[in-house]
Amino acid sequence: MFTGIIEAIGTVRALTPKGGDVRVYVQTGKLDLGDVKLGDSIAVNGICLTAVELPGDGFWADVSRETLARTAFIDLKAGSRVNLEKALTPTSRLGGHLVSGHVDGVGEVLSREENARAVQFRIRAPRELARYIALKGSITVDGTSLTVNGVNGAEFELTIVPHTLGETIMADYRPGRQVNLEVDLLARYLERLMLGDKAAEPSASGLTTSFLAEHGYLK
Repeated sequence: MFTGIIEAIGTVRALTPKGGDVRVYVQTGKLDLGDVKLGDSIAVNGICLTAVELPGDGFWADVSRETLARTAFIDLKAGSRVNLEKALTPTSRLGGHLVSGHVDGVGEVLSREENARAVQFRIRAPRELARYIALKGSITVDGTSLTVNGVNGAEFELTIVPHTLGETIMADYRPGRQVNLEVDLLARYLERLMLGDKAAEPSASGLTTSFLAEHGYLK
């Protein structure tokens, strides 16, 4: 588990095909690896990866076909900057929100505009994630815990203050960029709980309009 508060910006130094998937080497910059052991989790642009080698100034991790298919990892190359966060410990401050490091989908940056000293971004999420994105709710973008400041269908707006721009890779964002999205865990669990006994049925993949109407949530 993570908080979505980015600890450092790292750099991808190598991407090596290996047995049908990829092994990646990330140089971790100012991230303190003193308490990191083999097998520990580190979030890279919001993707939970396992450290399999620790050469000193970074770590190697294996990236599965599943991760390559479901995230924007495929867009990374040697030299790409990435957001880094080590996994939570029992004494960590929960400055953002609970983040699993399991990416739900890939979004696209649609626009970037100056807003006083902040920057306003508009991002389009995959259609199937729109129901989990709420005004003033939390969303994780490339591992960064952020507050949603506007919602229009599957598009949402973020207002990013100078500190966040300086401490994450969001300063690099331009229209057309693909970003990893993870929706709020609580929204996903709430949806599942509302299904009740129907959650055990094979076709119960999520809430539908007919289900909500049947149980009095829609009129």
